[in-house]
Amino acid sequence: MDFLELISRFGLALGIGLLFGLERGWRSREEPSGTRAAGIRTFAISGLLGGVIGAIGQAFSGVGGGVLIGLSFMAYGGGAAAFCLQENRSQKTYSATTWVAAILTFALGMYSVLGDMRAAAGLAVTATLLLALREPLHGWIEKLTWPELRSALVLLAMTFIALPIMPEGQIGPLGGINPREIWIIAIVLAGASFVGYAAVKYFGATHGILLAGAAGGLASSTAVTISNARHAASGEGSIRLLAAGVAIASTVMFLRVLAIVLAINPLLLPYLAPPLLAAAIVGLAYALAATYLHRGAESNPPQLKFRSPLAFWPVMGFALFLGLVIVASRLISNQLGSNWTIAGAAAVGLVDVDAMTVSLARMAPQSLAERDAIIAILAAVAADTISKIAIGAVIGRGRFAMSITTMAVGCLAAGAAAFWATMTIVGWS
Repeated sequence: MDFLELISRFGLALGIGLLFGLERGWRSREEPSGTRAAGIRTFAISGLLGGVIGAIGQAFSGVGGGVLIGLSFMAYGGGAAAFCLQENRSQKTYSATTWVAAILTFALGMYSVLGDMRAAAGLAVTATLLLALREPLHGWIEKLTWPELRSALVLLAMTFIALPIMPEGQIGPLGGINPREIWIIAIVLAGASFVGYAAVKYFGATHGILLAGAAGGLASSTAVTISNARHAASGEGSIRLLAAGVAIASTVMFLRVLAIVLAINPLLLPYLAPPLLAAAIVGLAYALAATYLHRGAESNPPQLKFRSPLAFWPVMGFALFLGLVIVASRLISNQLGSNWTIAGAAAVGLVDVDAMTVSLARMAPQSLAERDAIIAILAAVAADTISKIAIGAVIGRGRFAMSITTMAVGCLAAGAAAFWATMTIVGWS
């Protein structure tokens, strides 16, 4: 590497050391001088030392460079361990955090010279953030229950262990089912359930449901609907709040489709923006009204207390059901030809609005007329909204189903009226 690149890498190594040292120095700022194993200067020098060792090892290259780096790492780790051990003895504590932070500083300093600078910087920021959040993390662990821990572990295992080894490709008749796609659906459903539980627990029923709905709506408003319907059926909270969460998720879905169109094919935006924004406004208004205007309507509203952060088998069962819907949707689309007609768009929109929106926006106007693409995208959005009525009726039932139906019909009516007005203005017959 040239001189300027080498200097920039040394600068990053020094910056990483300063970042770690700032956090460690601030935490021990009230301790007398000479009683700390390492402060901001020591960490800064450690990062720079790691960079220098990495540069020397790279200059030697081959086996010799690797041996030098390995021996240097062992020597630094041993020296840091000795000082941290003495610090623990003097303070009568048992902590390896400072030693681990020092080792990581030295290692990232070396990697700054030898590897990807962006990865080194990102890892340094992440590690420093974990160090700075010691008290909140410890407090969270103290309040964590076994069902919550189990659910978190299941979700992490589904995402980082099972998903990478899940086979890719279609299996079965009629185009088959992609196991990886089904597993991702299961992860989204499980994640929506867990996020909803955590939001309610830490932010309270009112704000927790709305936050969970907004966050879940970024990935799948259908998942939020299923999760809230399950809680409504189990009597685990206020019907109006659970319905408000679905309304917020639906609002985010409308805006999400609009953002996709804006990014891929802005030419469709003048025709799609009015109906989608009208539906989003109605969804948001319903959520706010259900949350804040009718608090007194329930003389003794039930406390929102979810029993299980993550119900694995119901999630898997519904994910498999959606997989069957995917096959049926693909069959309908194939039978209707390659132009992705309105019926085909609506069928696929029951499961995946985003994928349908991306496909249609890319096809117009080259292989699909703009008008057909616009109507097909709205059909997919309408089908997704209607599916929420079905979910509410089948899973949530009762008042929850009525609330979801009211919200969905309002969004559909507002969107249809705005679309009709837009078409009248542009003169479409």
